Formats: sequence, structure tokens, C-alpha cells
Amino acid sequence: MATNERSFSGFQVNRSLLAGGAVLTGIGALFGTAGAVMVCAALATAGREWMRRLDTPPTAMAQRALHEAKVASSAGWEAWRTEHHSPN
Repeated sequence: MATNERSFSGFQVNRSLLAGGAVLTGIGALFGTAGAVMVCAALATAGREWMRRLDTPPTAMAQRALHEAKVASSAGWEAWRTEHHSPN
């Protein structure tokens, strides 16, 4: 048996190959993490620029949408109430 292999009940592991694989996996994980950070930074920057260029701030857009939803809900409720409570 070679010195870089160890046997555990017939299961032989080449330690140098295992160590090399672990090192390459670690390096790959670092590159993957760095790439993910770069993607997130690019998306965050683009999002901030997009929001800065909007004519209407997002909070105003949300308030307008909420107001429109309330008006539509009231109109629907009034139409339903009128239809179901009117004499036939």
C-alpha cells in the first residue's frame, strides 16, 4: 500500500487526491461567492439608479394604488348592496 493511501476496512482513500479536490472545491467556492457578490452589487446599483430616475417616488405610487383599490372596493360594495337590497 502506498504511503499516501489509508485503508479503513477495505475502503482506500488517496489522501493527496482528496486534499487536492478539497483545495479546488474551496477555491471554486470563493470564486462563486465573489461572483454572487458582484452580481448583487450590480443589481443593487441598477435598482438605485432606476428608482432615482422615476418621476414619481415608489411611496407615492403605492399610496395611489392603495387609494384606487379602496375606491374600486367601495364601488363594488355599493353596486352589490344596491343590487341585493333593491325591491324587485
